[in-house]
This record gives sequence, C-alpha cells and structure tokens, in this order.
Amino acid sequence: MQMAAHELAEHTLASELYEIIDGRRLRCLACGHCCPIRDGFPGVCKVRFNSGGKLYAPNGYLSSLQCDPIEKKPFYHVRPGSQALSFGMLGCDLHCAYCQNWITSQALRDARSTTNFTQIHPEQIISAALSEGADAVVSTYNEPLITAEWAVEIFRAARRVGLLTGFVSNGNATPQVLRYLRPWLDLYKVDLKSFNDRRYRELGGRLAPILDSIQLIHQMGFWLEVVTLIVPGFNDSAAELNSIATFLAGVSTGIPWHVIAFHPDYRMTWHEHTSAATLLRAAAIGRSAGLKFVYAGNLPGGVGTWEDTRCPECGATVIRRFGFRVIENRVGEGGACPTCANRIPGVWSGSTVDGNRQMRFQSGSRSG
Repeated sequence: MQMAAHELAEHTLASELYEIIDGRRLRCLACGHCCPIRDGFPGVCKVRFNSGGKLYAPNGYLSSLQCDPIEKKPFYHVRPGSQALSFGMLGCDLHCAYCQNWITSQALRDARSTTNFTQIHPEQIISAALSEGADAVVSTYNEPLITAEWAVEIFRAARRVGLLTGFVSNGNATPQVLRYLRPWLDLYKVDLKSFNDRRYRELGGRLAPILDSIQLIHQMGFWLEVVTLIVPGFNDSAAELNSIATFLAGVSTGIPWHVIAFHPDYRMTWHEHTSAATLLRAAAIGRSAGLKFVYAGNLPGGVGTWEDTRCPECGATVIRRFGFRVIENRVGEGGACPTCANRIPGVWSGSTVDGNRQMRFQSGSRSG
C-alpha cells in the first residue's frame, strides 16, 4: 500500500491536535497512543504524519458512503427507525485480528486490501444525507478519531441543516480530541473489546485509555452507547463480562450495552461463531450488574426479547425490534414510557436525556 499512502498524503491538511516535544518531534493528540512523531514519519495509524514540524491529518476524501438504519451502528436510543448516512476513510490505530471492516481500517497495513478512495466535499455528503432522508451522519468503517478534523468539517455542515452527528469508535481517545469534537459531535458509540489489558495489547492498544474515555465521554454529555463483540475464548468468560458490565454500571446504569455475535473474518476465519446462548448469558450478566438497557444483537430472532427496549420502572416494552428493523415504537415525547411516564434516556426528538439531566442540542431537530 505504499502507493496508497503516497496518494493519501496529498489529501491532508494541517492539524491543531498536537503538542511540540522538542525541535525534532511532536506528539499527536488524536488518540490514546499519543504518538511522538519525528519529522518525515507517520504515527501508529499510518495516516497522520509530521512534516516540517507540523502535524498533518486526512482531509477531503471518502472510501465508503452508505445509508443504513441507525440501529445498525448500533444506536438503539437514537430516533428509532431513522436512517443514518455512514461515511468512512482509511486507517486505524488498532489492528484487531477479527476486524470486520479490515479492508478500510487496515488498508495501509495489509497489502490484500484493494479499497480505493474518492475526493469529495462536505456539502456533497450532506446533500446525499438529505436526499436519503437521513437524520444523522456518522463517521465509521475506519477509526474516526484519527480523521477527527475531516469529520468536524462534515459535522459543521450537518449541523447547519439540523442533522445529528455520530462516531462509531474504538474509544481510544484523549481529553484533547474529545474537547475538540464536543461542539460538533452528538452521538458516540464505543467498542469496549475486553476488560483485560493483555488482550488489548494483542489488538495494538491499552485498556486504560478506553476506560478513561468512556467515563469522559459520558461526563461531557455525548450520547453514549457501548458495544462488546463477544469472541469465544477471547472475552467471553463470566468474570470478564461481569467486569465490563460492572464498570459501565459504575459510570451510569443508563448506558445501553450491546453484546453482539462474532462471525469469522479477516485473520480469524477459522474461529467459531458466537452462539445465541453466549449472548443470552452475557446479557443476563449485564442486567445483574445493574445496567438498565442491555441488548443482544447480530442474531435476529435468536435472542428473544433482548432486542427490545423495556422501561426499567414498569417493565413495559416500548420498542420492539427484529434485527435492525423497528417493529413498534411506543416512546413518548422526551423519551416517556407510555405506561408509567418514566423518562427513558436517549435522543428521541432533538434532545438527549441522561439520567435525570436533560440537555438540548445546539442544532435544530428534524422529524424522525
């Protein structure tokens, strides 16, 4: 991918997400690696680089653009049944052996990736979102933190027409990048891949920055949902699942936790699939730990009512789902349960409800 790296370097702009270490090095602040980068070299992500003592970051292109149900991200507490326009670039700061988007995320590491990219302007992306009737634009397919500057350009244009904005991320953030994103980013989905630092190091990262970021994302008022891909033999022990659920409940019992099924991919094509029984066991652990909204996904019809949203106060089903399809949505104004009027946290019609705190987005709202 040397040619792709050379071509990508031409689609960059100077970034402010760095600090000077000394006359030869700068420190990138876009992700938890905080790479010290010498002049003429890239960071671990391969797409952010030091040139002449300035940091340059990707800009002005896409590798993927697709409109999907917002449940596919997955965001289950965001305008159920609406559409999200997903856009992606190239590169990642991790190298997960089971990555299901490896063609884009590992494009600069793996010569088998033959994906390409297209130059585009933010207004073209927003025009596509509006023509598809989308309620949100979401940065995904690769790690959005390492292309945060380009995402913000798109999100500024999205905010002007009242669209929600989202990240589908590994959560390996820094306080600096989260502060940079906060004025323009509404929704944040984090993949919490394990609760074992050794396992995270196998993926190219560390556990601590992800846990710190989850806490800060919640504190800063982003709408947060967390996903754990359950990989047999990797992170499916009862002890580890309980640790994940207990940690999340300690941040907020209102955080939706999605436990989803692994299917063989990339460098783990030999591995067994995740069973429905494993997802049901993980979901029950999450509920026992105190999480109010636990979902089992990727096996439509095989996990019973764990695809649905139920009121934690009265137990009434307020949203019924089958896969990414909303069968019934009974959520009232502001997230009210239609049976007991308890407010369910989420982004329902232009506002987000987090525990007992309600905050209006700066952007306007569109019909869901």
